[in-house]
Amino acid sequence: MKITSLSNSIIFGLTFLFLASCGNKEESQSSNATQPPMFPVTTVETKTITGYNEYPVNIEGIVNSNVQAKTSGYIQKVLVDEGSRVSKGQALFRLETQSLNQDAEAAKARINVAQVEVDKLKPLVEKNIISSVQLETAKANLAQAKANYSSIAANIGYATVKSPVDGYVGAINLREGALVSATDTTPLTTVSDISSVYAFFTLNEAQYINYLQRAEGKTKEERIKNSPDVSLVLANGEIYSEKGRIQTSTGQISDATGTIKVRASFNNPNELLTNGNSGKIRIPTTYEDAIVVPQSATYELQDKVFIYTLGDNDTVSGKTIEIEARVDNLYVVRSGITAGDRIVPSGVSKLRDGMKITPKS
Repeated sequence: MKITSLSNSIIFGLTFLFLASCGNKEESQSSNATQPPMFPVTTVETKTITGYNEYPVNIEGIVNSNVQAKTSGYIQKVLVDEGSRVSKGQALFRLETQSLNQDAEAAKARINVAQVEVDKLKPLVEKNIISSVQLETAKANLAQAKANYSSIAANIGYATVKSPVDGYVGAINLREGALVSATDTTPLTTVSDISSVYAFFTLNEAQYINYLQRAEGKTKEERIKNSPDVSLVLANGEIYSEKGRIQTSTGQISDATGTIKVRASFNNPNELLTNGNSGKIRIPTTYEDAIVVPQSATYELQDKVFIYTLGDNDTVSGKTIEIEARVDNLYVVRSGITAGDRIVPSGVSKLRDGMKITPKS
């Protein structure tokens, strides 16, 4: 009997412990089920940040001068190589002048004949033997002969084609033996001054208006003058060492493309840039005392951007915000929230409007 009583006591005790344990678990689970989910919460503040807009550019030297023959002839000698640095007035090509030399000799002979005629008629006019009209005609013939010779002599000089500017020789389009003339549309070569370069790019109408409105000034020239320095992103992704300035824009927006052409200039002391280079121009925009939120705090619905704000009772509410700009992984907010609002910076895909949460700092 004692053994049976002891066994019953043990069984009763184990049953009690088991039931008590189950009760604790249920109480814990019930407690967890009523606890709102935890999300990080941050307070919106204002800050000053700088963003950049990038646009593709084409690079050209500040001077690109086509070199063309001023007279006809066969190229006798190419005196420079592509890529050579040349000075203004330096000989680049020499044309064959044999026929021109022959023409010059004939022109000299005609000058001599005309001069003899003038010398012969002068004393006859002085003695009133002949009319002065004959002498004047002879003088006109002499002047014409001299003009013809000067023209031929100039063409002989033009047979040496010289560089019009200081710079670098581009592609040489014609070589020895090619026949050239002053009417050719294809230049012999191009000489470019790349001590400084121009960067050409385009803006659409809205971008152009935004650019002008951000700069101070009453006129377009004043706004461009007061605009900030710009940077150049090279084709290899590196930032060019020299800062640039926007100088001007074309007078009107193209009807065909809806864009306006803008020109910036960059110093090129190391001659790293040359004709035909490409890259991107970076125009900075500074947003002072702006409302800034992380992109991770937002979500999009029907082309609108929303953010969850937290009310006094820790209930989230979705609000539409208007975005002014994107800077890295941040949004600059134009309207929809204000400084001091509490928002959920991450995990917004798990939230629903009106949902109660446990804020986590």
